[in-house]
Amino acid sequence: MARKRITEQALSSWDEVNSALKAIGDAQLEIQLIETDLNAAITGLKDEAKEKVKAHEEVVKLNELMIQQYVSEHKGEMKGKSRKLAFGTVGFRMSTKVTLPKNIHTVIENLKKKGMMDCLNTKVTVNKDILKTYDEKEIIGVGASLKKEDAFWYEVDKETVQDT
Repeated sequence: MARKRITEQALSSWDEVNSALKAIGDAQLEIQLIETDLNAAITGLKDEAKEKVKAHEEVVKLNELMIQQYVSEHKGEMKGKSRKLAFGTVGFRMSTKVTLPKNIHTVIENLKKKGMMDCLNTKVTVNKDILKTYDEKEIIGVGASLKKEDAFWYEVDKETVQDT
């Protein structure tokens, strides 16, 4: 939703501000109710779908196991690494996996020593929350800037709104 700047003053008293806060609170409560109903409906639909899918998943798993067993036992009858059938293809492919020891620091150090930096992931970002705690001169000294502004805020007393 695009922001609209209000050029003329719409509220003329603190009572009107209070009424506007109540309107916001009422609207937020309605939004919360709608979202709660929606989430309950989504959860119900997910549970329903999970039950419908369960039997099909069991059929898939059982047939996968039977196919794997048969193909493994008759691997010698295949010409090459795969065999095309009327409803699909079965076969074997070479799978290569890299396994790392629990003490990964040794691997990292060895990669650095051997100049294999392309094997390492490095992501450096600025922690703005920590930087904000430094003196303004230090913040400016590193090339950042500190922007200070009076930011408007409001808080709706949800309990009071709910009681009305």
